[in-house]
Amino acid sequence: MNKKEIIDILKAENTEGVLIKADTIRRKYCGNIVHLRALIEFSNFCKKQCVYCGINSKIKNVIRYRLSENEIIETAKKASELGFKTVVLQSGEDDFFGTKKMCSIIEKIKELNVALTLSLGEKTKEEYKAYKNSGADRYLLRIETTDEKLYKKMHPNADFKNRIKCLYNLKELGYETGSGILIGLPEQTVDSIADDILFFKKLNADMIGLGPLITHKETLLKNYPCGSFELALKALAITRILMPNINIPATTAMETLLKEGRKIALKSGANVVMPNITPEIAKENYSIYPNKQGINALDKIELENLKNEIISIGDTISNDYGTSKNFIAQKHL
Repeated sequence: MNKKEIIDILKAENTEGVLIKADTIRRKYCGNIVHLRALIEFSNFCKKQCVYCGINSKIKNVIRYRLSENEIIETAKKASELGFKTVVLQSGEDDFFGTKKMCSIIEKIKELNVALTLSLGEKTKEEYKAYKNSGADRYLLRIETTDEKLYKKMHPNADFKNRIKCLYNLKELGYETGSGILIGLPEQTVDSIADDILFFKKLNADMIGLGPLITHKETLLKNYPCGSFELALKALAITRILMPNINIPATTAMETLLKEGRKIALKSGANVVMPNITPEIAKENYSIYPNKQGINALDKIELENLKNEIISIGDTISNDYGTSKNFIAQKHL
């Protein structure tokens, strides 16, 4: 698909055929398998001012928290005991967790024999290298939009070029590299969404998250409408068709915006779900957007319901580390 063809699909009203094709391609290249990742949101402190995010540094009505190193390790142990093969550590951009502290956490989690994904924001190449040397396997750094003008409006104290540089640093250091976009940002066009998808192809990303904007009452976008579920779904399907062997999560935002949104995404090209294992006392304060409809992995009934949902669409739960087949293919080149 070229840019014009991508735009035509994004604009089209009836795209059932595209969604079916994306599902077929996912099953052909990635199998009838869904990977479950245990998500630990260990700090909601953030120095950035992203205008759509409910934990940005300018918002005062947030109960800030940081899990201790021991709490993070113990939570990761619970994930391992529940059978998860991947742990995802996510936080705001919080300098409290310096390189030495972070590397200590990484090393201890890797002793659990799990794959480890980090989502900590922009760091120096040296910091990324230290995390990698300590055992980190994957890194998720969402670009949100590749439209530089729009990026600057949405991220007033951030540097677009540095964001791009960080992504290429991660690839160079050998990380399984992930990124993603928000669908529905103010002034975003289907033209720019097409550019976003083509950027991921150029980057040769290994995992991509696409989800609709859900506005937060405490942010500058509080009176702005939420993004379109349908447009996000089309963008997801196109990404799967263009990049057949990457990992694509059915994002929590999709389930939040539309009941059974996660299930619909899994039938349209997605192959990853990230149940939340953050301790309950902290999880409710990681409010990047309101009413998050994530799976509480500590609730055995919720986790079992998720597994049954996946089985109901003809898939099985992965019992391996869920490494991106795109990443594996590149390693063998």
